[in-house]
Amino acid sequence: MIGNELKPRIGLFGRRNVGKSSMVNYLTGQHIAIVSDTAGTTTDPVRKSMEIGGIGPVVLVDTAGIDDEGTLGAQRVEKSMAALAEVDLALLLFTEWGEPEEKVVRWCTEHGTPLLKIRSKADIPDNPECPEKPDFLLTTTDPSLREGLIEAIRKAMPESAYRNGSMLGDIVREGDSVILVTPIDSSAPEGRMILPQVQVLRDVMDLHAMAFFCQPQELAQTLAMLKMPPRLVVTDSQAFKEVAATVPEEIPLTSFSVVLARQKGLFDKYLLGTQTIGTLKDGDRVLLLESCTHNVTCEDIGRVKLPAALRKKTEKCIECEVIGGQSPLPTDLSKYALVIQCGGCVITKQQVRARLLPALEAGVPVSNYGLALAWCTGIFERATKIFR
Repeated sequence: MIGNELKPRIGLFGRRNVGKSSMVNYLTGQHIAIVSDTAGTTTDPVRKSMEIGGIGPVVLVDTAGIDDEGTLGAQRVEKSMAALAEVDLALLLFTEWGEPEEKVVRWCTEHGTPLLKIRSKADIPDNPECPEKPDFLLTTTDPSLREGLIEAIRKAMPESAYRNGSMLGDIVREGDSVILVTPIDSSAPEGRMILPQVQVLRDVMDLHAMAFFCQPQELAQTLAMLKMPPRLVVTDSQAFKEVAATVPEEIPLTSFSVVLARQKGLFDKYLLGTQTIGTLKDGDRVLLLESCTHNVTCEDIGRVKLPAALRKKTEKCIECEVIGGQSPLPTDLSKYALVIQCGGCVITKQQVRARLLPALEAGVPVSNYGLALAWCTGIFERATKIFR
């Protein structure tokens, strides 16, 4: 079952009281969002899951009005515009047209986000004339329009948002064997495997290849018992150095995090940005981005192991800062020498891209946990060779 975080996102944008919350209720066929004649009822982005035939599960993101006023209103507008970066499809509801609507259109055009312009409250006779031609006319009191609206959404949603494709399909073939090295330490969830391991395992199974699980100390025995060398060995980033010493050079080796980074996009940016580690100086600041929220342990990658590895590799006094979940990024990213994103196993491609876009626009190099650890342990070239 796919979690909320990995579902494609459809954002509803528009002025206050234009009918965004009513549209959430209309699409879902349920009274979920609070609807009121009072402008500004929705103050923060509200998310609701639903199923759309032909796409699958999606998340509707209902946002605050893009014309809100005052100090608090400006913060709400900022939140709504920030939500634009994380959606795979934007629905712009309007009854009139002006700068607020143009701002959304400009953003979507500049960032390549698909946009549907929807004239809402089309049944109200005294709606002002609007020069902008809509993609859809909507009256939420008319249930007969619902299927037409969903069909318009289905056509506008990019296929890449709900079909990720195989992680290893261009490398692993039917009948190949793949060894998945999965350390069990204090940071591993009790009784479970971490999500990247599960995702890679499922991909191997979908490819009708054979997966073999082991911990690092069991790797030599696992390799010895196979009659033929495995097509690929995938390990947790934390065990890179130990695993690399055991796996013969002729056998391709990579990490779960590197596989995820490749699937989530921006891989070429990661490859270039990771090499920046070799140029870090005393006092440089590195920003680490973690997409999930978890309890910090003494073996935490982002807060403990990766900062220690960076300082050891560079022999420099480097300042590391971690931002978890979807907490706001610092306003001035130019003060950082490097931004390193986690594997992003719990967020969508679009969310990974949105998280790193401000850094890229500020000219700051970006990397990934797995690639950064591979660089620090001296096996960057080997860990990425099979994907180059």
